[in-house]
Amino acid sequence: MRHIVVKQAMPSANQRALIEAQPQLASLQTDRYENILIVGATSTLAVAFAHILAKRKVRLFLAARNEEEAQRIGKDLAIRYGCPCTAGLFVAEDYASHKAFFEHVRKTLGAVDGVFVAVGELGDQALNQSNFERAKSVIESNYTGMVSLLTYVGEYCESRKQGYLIAVGSVAGDRGRQSNYVYGSAKAALATYLQGMRHRLSRNGVHVMTVKAGFIDTKMTYGLIKGPLVADTASVAKAIVAALERKRLVVYVPWFWQFIMFIIRAIPEWLFVKTKI
Repeated sequence: MRHIVVKQAMPSANQRALIEAQPQLASLQTDRYENILIVGATSTLAVAFAHILAKRKVRLFLAARNEEEAQRIGKDLAIRYGCPCTAGLFVAEDYASHKAFFEHVRKTLGAVDGVFVAVGELGDQALNQSNFERAKSVIESNYTGMVSLLTYVGEYCESRKQGYLIAVGSVAGDRGRQSNYVYGSAKAALATYLQGMRHRLSRNGVHVMTVKAGFIDTKMTYGLIKGPLVADTASVAKAIVAALERKRLVVYVPWFWQFIMFIIRAIPEWLFVKTKI
């Protein structure tokens, strides 16, 4: 394996109170975690997240399907912030390579204190619903491939009894909709998997956080969505880091999607099927 060292509006007082009312644990001292694996590292959100960690001189391993681009990003972070960065190849659908991949990351970093996963394929719903191979690709990228990798990550974190895992899901998984239900179903499955992993690992000192992302201005959504509901990646990355430090278990980003999806989930099924959302 080749590798190279290298505004959103603020919530109202009532909305903030509702968010604060969610169950939380003691704050997480993120400065204790010095070796971080970022999977899907060429995604716009992952790059923004990496910049925040690189400023803190965290040692990073950037993994992506486009290894050359991951290397370029790693070199840029190393030059900007003087942090050690390594880049490597990760292909979500290549399950047979995942065990060796994670072993390579462990040996390279010395230890893995945290994992951030931002892998996803939206696909085209019209094609996904009529072509199983297209649907399979979306499911493998968003769910099956993640389960394969996180199997090894979970075992490792459990053995060390420390660390954190952040996986980026989507609000699309909160309710099946005609516009993106293949993608949404994969993200729903991922959320359930993470929930179970969190239940299992929480007693062993491992923090598992699910990020339910709304509309974010990324390469995956470029040209598809516009308007006030779309958030920039820098602010979303900051919100994720803040949620991690507060040990949130599930976080919606941007924050207002928590209320949007509460309303959408509350619509009775007989009425929901008449909508076009």
